[in-house]
Amino acid sequence: MKKIVVLGSSNTDLITKVKNFPAPGETIVGKEYMEAMGGKGANQAMAAHRLGGEVQFITCLGDDANGKNALAYYKKEGLNVSSSLIVNGVASGTAIIMVDEHGENSIIITPGANNKLNPTYLSSIENIIKDADLLVLQMEIPYETVKEACSLAKKNQTQVILNVAPARTIDEELLNNVDILVVNETEAETISGKKIENIGEEGVVNTLLDMGVDTVVLTLGENGCFYKNRKESISFGAFEVHQIDTTAAGDTFCGALAAEIARGNSWKEVLKFATASSAICVTRMGAQPSIPTEKEVRDFLSKNMDMVLK
Repeated sequence: MKKIVVLGSSNTDLITKVKNFPAPGETIVGKEYMEAMGGKGANQAMAAHRLGGEVQFITCLGDDANGKNALAYYKKEGLNVSSSLIVNGVASGTAIIMVDEHGENSIIITPGANNKLNPTYLSSIENIIKDADLLVLQMEIPYETVKEACSLAKKNQTQVILNVAPARTIDEELLNNVDILVVNETEAETISGKKIENIGEEGVVNTLLDMGVDTVVLTLGENGCFYKNRKESISFGAFEVHQIDTTAAGDTFCGALAAEIARGNSWKEVLKFATASSAICVTRMGAQPSIPTEKEVRDFLSKNMDMVLK
């Protein structure tokens, strides 16, 4: 099993289920409320961990109640966070999440301590990046930190998986240090500057490949995903499930992707496993509470391959 390092954000999620999202100035009554751990970095690290990967998660937390609760939770889950940064005088990250009756979400993130995970800190953990086989990153920490981490990974021949979420433009220097780019339709259009409606999904993916990325995985929600590198391409349909909450579906997909790549499986197996993992995720409420175990995914796949939508 290859070693996975996830570098990214950690948040405490405050989740309310509503019938419909409120209009500006409107006050509505929530149907359910829960608190859970989230943040794209933490979600992807927990997903890779629960799904069988050997994972170390590096994040930044405040020395506050939320930060202490997060550390206790990660320890209980068995996730290695021993090299994370703890800062004083800054609140740990939070996310306020509304989920409507269709399972769609609306999220407000307050980064807090996540913004303190700066490039300078990376010099103290370069050996961890060097010893890793896979480095997984997202965009909820400072851009320069992501850029420096990818550069260090390239120098040390560590494979990089970058999920450009939230969506933003990316310079070609960074893209040239990325081995596997994972993006949804909005993210792909933002980076490429092209519209899928004009040139198609494969056209946008080709543009990203031309910009310097080795491999692109385009996630398509209920339509599955599309993978392409310079030698092959694969389309994989979604599983037909009852959607309750889409929070962390993309993060679960990325974590599953990393875990299955670390096992050395083929891209067809990787995409199947990641798609099944995110399908299970959307049938449950919350970010990390919705992430399945490897056994749950294997059991799901053994029973539900006929549910794939082509």
